[in-house]
Amino acid sequence: MKNIKRLISIWITVILSIMLVSCGNTSTINSSNESGTEKVEDSISNEDNIKSEESDGINIKSYNEYEADRKLKVHFIDVGQADSILIQQGNENMLIDAGNNDDEETLKNYLNSLGISEFKYVVGTHAHEDHIGSLDYIMNSFKVGKIYFPKTTSSTKTFQNLVKAVQNKGMQFTAPVVGETFNLGEAECTILAPNGSRYDDANNYSIVIKLEYGNTSFLFTGDAEDVSEKEMLKNGLDLKADVLKAGHHGSKSSSTDKFLDAVNPKYAVISVGKDNDYGHPNAETLQKFSSRGIEVYRTDEIGTIVAESDGNNISFSTDDNAGNSKGNFEESAGSSNNSDNNSNSSSSVNYGQATDTTNSTVSSSDNVVEDNNTAETVWVSKNGGKVYHKDKSCSGMKSHVQITLGGAENEGVRACSKCVK
Repeated sequence: MKNIKRLISIWITVILSIMLVSCGNTSTINSSNESGTEKVEDSISNEDNIKSEESDGINIKSYNEYEADRKLKVHFIDVGQADSILIQQGNENMLIDAGNNDDEETLKNYLNSLGISEFKYVVGTHAHEDHIGSLDYIMNSFKVGKIYFPKTTSSTKTFQNLVKAVQNKGMQFTAPVVGETFNLGEAECTILAPNGSRYDDANNYSIVIKLEYGNTSFLFTGDAEDVSEKEMLKNGLDLKADVLKAGHHGSKSSSTDKFLDAVNPKYAVISVGKDNDYGHPNAETLQKFSSRGIEVYRTDEIGTIVAESDGNNISFSTDDNAGNSKGNFEESAGSSNNSDNNSNSSSSVNYGQATDTTNSTVSSSDNVVEDNNTAETVWVSKNGGKVYHKDKSCSGMKSHVQITLGGAENEGVRACSKCVK
């Protein structure tokens, strides 16, 4: 009996001991797990915070860059009494015209300041020197995907320099075809003119392009005048645009009433030289803009003008440095900036395939606007004179350039009564 009681006592002691040990271990394990869980959770939480902060930073930067990149930028570069328009969307660039012969330095400085090294498209609207003067420099100095030029030629040195630059690059002109579209980034461009094949005035060969970006639109008209405007209207083309680049520097020969009514722009930009002798922009044209409530921006008043569109809204700003970058640029024989002296050589202009099937080769005998008078050169004021001279010292001109007689007459410049007999 005593043995049985002792045995029971031993078993009870053993069972209690096991229970106590088990409880102690369980408590220790739970405590350890709880502590470990807290540390792991804290660590994960901290890492999440760090990643979240880093991620937020990256996202914000990417978003800002995306917003900046997706904006359409249109630079109406101040090249005096001339035209040059840089258009940027995304990572792609297009240049419409390149000012006068002596605007090379202006364009070089401006384009370099923006880090531009290539153009998807280059457009020479027509053969006048104040639009293609420095286009040979562009072709020689930048990577170019395609160059558009109308099916017309000129025997001026300026035009021949451009032809040579295009040929040296192993490229051909692409003739504009009305209705053809192409993309610049997310923007869509449509060619609206020229609609004819022969014009008495070189200005009406101007390539006209409508650019649409989101819900905003721009119309670039070169020097297109009333003849070209009437053709666009007659063909029922969609001319509506928020921003109009006024044709022919605001001349009264462009921006006709019916054309303005069809475009119905909110803004007009006039690229024009300060105190020019052509009287550009014409007072009648300015009155048309004013009566329609069109807000006008002029390069002669505020320098280079930059329009930005986010696809819904358009804002304008100026570039104070652009207009002052010209400096003194000397012309030298043999350079791309020679004046428009006539050459007796005949330039053959090759055109690459466009979307039509017309003959792609044009010789200098076709569509020549400056015909019998191109061999003779005259002098005009560098700022755009109303009178041309045979003697460059006549009338005390301090700043002058040499152009062809045909070019002067096409611009409506009259002969000096003193030195022109």
